[in-house]
Amino acid sequence: MASVSTYLNFQGNTEEAFSFYRSVFGGEFIGGISRFRDIPPMEGMPALPDADQDLVMHIALPILGDHLLMGTDAVESMGFRVQPGNNVYINLLTDTRDETERLFGALSAGGQVEQPLQDMFWGDYYGSCKDRFGVQWMVNCSNK
Repeated sequence: MASVSTYLNFQGNTEEAFSFYRSVFGGEFIGGISRFRDIPPMEGMPALPDADQDLVMHIALPILGDHLLMGTDAVESMGFRVQPGNNVYINLLTDTRDETERLFGALSAGGQVEQPLQDMFWGDYYGSCKDRFGVQWMVNCSNK
């Protein structure tokens, strides 16, 4: 079933922030905490510094009304620096690849593609973009 979630970027304190959110909302992290050390080596991708290995790559916490609060540490060694305005993404979880491509194409038109749609190592068909109004979007499809 399609859904929408909020994706937050932090500067190295995602785990602390999500521990706080869990104390407020209760519940458990879906799938635990994924760390950057869990990324399989990929051709052309430089190795992450040791200091970044234990940072949070992905975390998800159900909050109110089936809404997921998700987050990551914005790793500067990967070229990402958190600033007001780039610390929040709207994350769309779609039902089909066709829907993913339609939404991604419409949202990125006149904007900027950050990550082109492609099959990712975690199993989703994924891409991210900034629309022409500066709003950041992630689009994921888990269905093959």
